[in-house]
Amino acid sequence: MRHLMSPLDFTVEELDKLLDLAGDIEANPQKYAHACAGKKLATLFYEPSTRTRLSHEAAMLNLGGSILGFSSAESSSATKGESVADTIRMISCYADICAMRHPKEGSALVAKEHASIPVINAGDGGHQHPTQTLTDLLTIRSLKGRLDHMKIGLCGDLKFGRTVHSLINALVRYPGIEFVLISPEELRLPSYIRRDVLDKNKIPYEEVVRLEDALPGLDLLYMTRVQKERFFNEEDYVRMKDFYILDSRKMELARPDMLVLHPLPRVNEISVEVDKDPRAAYFKQVQYGVYVRMALILTLLEIEV
Repeated sequence: MRHLMSPLDFTVEELDKLLDLAGDIEANPQKYAHACAGKKLATLFYEPSTRTRLSHEAAMLNLGGSILGFSSAESSSATKGESVADTIRMISCYADICAMRHPKEGSALVAKEHASIPVINAGDGGHQHPTQTLTDLLTIRSLKGRLDHMKIGLCGDLKFGRTVHSLINALVRYPGIEFVLISPEELRLPSYIRRDVLDKNKIPYEEVVRLEDALPGLDLLYMTRVQKERFFNEEDYVRMKDFYILDSRKMELARPDMLVLHPLPRVNEISVEVDKDPRAAYFKQVQYGVYVRMALILTLLEIEV
């Protein structure tokens, strides 16, 4: 039985196979319409989510399966003190596979240790967000035609942004990748990721503060939101939240084929005027998220179509 805790749970070869499957699902949706008939997905979301929860649910429904679960800790027995370990043991009696989001880092690993069904980590604190990474990889490969030899700008909250941490871990396995880390001093990429991932793998990177300085050389810009829920006080959040705003004027500095990705939700960091730019790929990203989660569910349930 396999789980998905981190993007590194799949080898590059397995990842390519998963992305190929997602591409076939996009091209031939009817072929997969009943692949999970009789199967149930449980979504255990201890913190708010729109895209991640609904895309998992849409994926299972598109495969002909059914869904159950809760969308906040307040609507679960967590309010009565039930542990993650006990919850997952109980859910294993109801469902065939589970997607879980939790504000505490490592919670998905606890669930994995006590589950008798496959567990998908749908985000654990500021740690990992592997299904978003799969979505990002499918988006990049589909629109760029490759996952190697690219200069990628990561902008915004690089300290708490679990999507950024997961994406870096996944992309360093491909040749010719280099990063530009764009953030204020307070939101720099954690030193352990710089040391244990970038330096260890000899990945070229530079750290800059100004987005304008980085834009002209990028193949891909990955914007992130400054996450209010990760800050310890309101004052720091207010000071940082509008540090970066991507608008049409800044987009003029970028290459004609540069893609703009964002895991969403956005607040102010991408102006709505950028939505009309053909390089804006963040809503396409949402659609790719459904295809890749369909492929993941099929893979973890070992269903071949």
